[in-house]
Amino acid sequence: MDKYEQVIELAKRRGFLWNSFELYGGTAGFYDYGPLGSTLKRRIENIWRQFYVVREGFMEIETPTIGIEDIFVASGHVGGFSDPLCECEQCKEAFRADHLIEDYVAVADALSNEEVDDIISKYDICCPECEGKLGKAREFNLMFETSIGPGNGRPGYLRPETAQGIFIDFQRLARYYREKLPFGVTQIGKSYRNEISPRQGVIRLREFTQAEAEIFIHPQEKKHPEIAAVENDLIILYSDKAQERGELEEMTIREAIDKKIIAHEFLAYHIALTNRFLKRIGISPDKLRFRQHKKDEMAHYAIDCWDGEIKTTRFGWIETVGIADRTDYDLNAHTKMSKDDLAVYIEYDEPKMVKKFAVKPDMGKLGPLFRKKAKDVAETLKQLGPEELEKDGDINIVVNGEEVSVPKDVVSAEEVEEKISGETVVPHVIEPSYGIDRIFYTLLEHAYETEMAPTAEEEKEEERTLLKFKSEIAPIQVAVLPLMKNSDELVSKGRQIVSNLKDMGLMVAYDDSGTIGRRYRRNDEIGTPYSITIDYETLEDNTVTIRERDTMKQVRTPVSDLEGNLNKLIRGKMELEEAGRPLSL
Repeated sequence: MDKYEQVIELAKRRGFLWNSFELYGGTAGFYDYGPLGSTLKRRIENIWRQFYVVREGFMEIETPTIGIEDIFVASGHVGGFSDPLCECEQCKEAFRADHLIEDYVAVADALSNEEVDDIISKYDICCPECEGKLGKAREFNLMFETSIGPGNGRPGYLRPETAQGIFIDFQRLARYYREKLPFGVTQIGKSYRNEISPRQGVIRLREFTQAEAEIFIHPQEKKHPEIAAVENDLIILYSDKAQERGELEEMTIREAIDKKIIAHEFLAYHIALTNRFLKRIGISPDKLRFRQHKKDEMAHYAIDCWDGEIKTTRFGWIETVGIADRTDYDLNAHTKMSKDDLAVYIEYDEPKMVKKFAVKPDMGKLGPLFRKKAKDVAETLKQLGPEELEKDGDINIVVNGEEVSVPKDVVSAEEVEEKISGETVVPHVIEPSYGIDRIFYTLLEHAYETEMAPTAEEEKEEERTLLKFKSEIAPIQVAVLPLMKNSDELVSKGRQIVSNLKDMGLMVAYDDSGTIGRRYRRNDEIGTPYSITIDYETLEDNTVTIRERDTMKQVRTPVSDLEGNLNKLIRGKMELEEAGRPLSL
């Protein structure tokens, strides 16, 4: 087995991940999170909340996972959220057409269906399953369609991303934040994409969890007030130009801003925050990079976009986080569809005197010329700029869909000074979007290790499998192990310690089955950082053994100090040697 298979085998056996619907044969693109997997996933999400909700102050909302059709027409998903599909004419299996040709072209996902067909024909690419002939490529919309209500109902879709719910609530959110920019909003929840052929386990799912922040900022104010806190962070970048050279670049955030590699400070700050988060939960720094979208793959509405990519053994570099400046595209799209302005009025600290070009229609002359239309004609004239008035001849305008010619002598214009107290602004949006399921898998893979280690009962060595989770992310943080399960005194003492540790908010497992060595190995395998052994010496002097997972070192500590020491150990505020008297392995 390669590492991917080893990780998935452990994940299924120990209750991290299971294939969904196994009782009925299962189907691709869905996974259940077992007892340990659900806990690990929640720890990832809660640390994400610490970063974005607690520290950044971006409050969290929750919106429906089903949306009415209008939302996704406005966002562009109904018309343009698709992948190219190819079906085998022989076995009828469906495939992502761009995946079939990616070994033959530099950028497969930028080609038209006709270009894809030409490449399949040129290189005689066959069905990967049966080697049959492939049909023509066609677009397949990735959204799950549904009907809301009885009968034909109202068309709706399962959301393909969590972001749209935040944009729909923009007006209320702006009022919540007293219309002061910048402000951020977060959401963690399920999204759905009807993937054509999800063959990569939890890397490509049809139902997945996203953690997204939408940060609304002033279009002309993209310097971040807290940039100094992260500007010296070292980061590995794979910029557009670096991709042409085929080499990674390591530099500080400040260098990336000054060299104009990252578009502006606000985007750079959130790339740095993503880098800190992924390292905090345990992603290996040497397997983490930020890749800039190339010009031919950049969304048309984005100023700049970077993917936080994590290296895996089977799938190579995979995108786990996208950090983009989406400009005002989303708010303008929903404004156009809903006919409701999604903007904020920014009041200045002090009013400003602004020079303004003013068009002044002569109503005394317009009235006789246009009668009932005169008012509408005047309002349209007021919107003209100096260039329209400087043209020779009459002024041609469109009023209520009708072309109207206005003599120049009924209009005058001048530059006037006007006191302005504020301005109406459509914010730009900075979006860090995290794929929690992909992060979950990469965390498992980066934590997975095997080594030869001595057993507890004998001097011989045997292979030990362990998940080297950081203590704060481990699903079970402490295991309590009475040396003998048939000793009422040891069991009673162990149960009391378990109760005390749970009162501290720790996730604790009580394990009295099998030899002490086997119990250590079981807990190493699920990533439990510390094991507490209660033995007969405990009954004599009220001390217990703390064993550390990674080093297998042990110390003897008084029960009275146990809770405080474990709290410091798990938070990284104490070394094991400081927690008690060292014991030999």
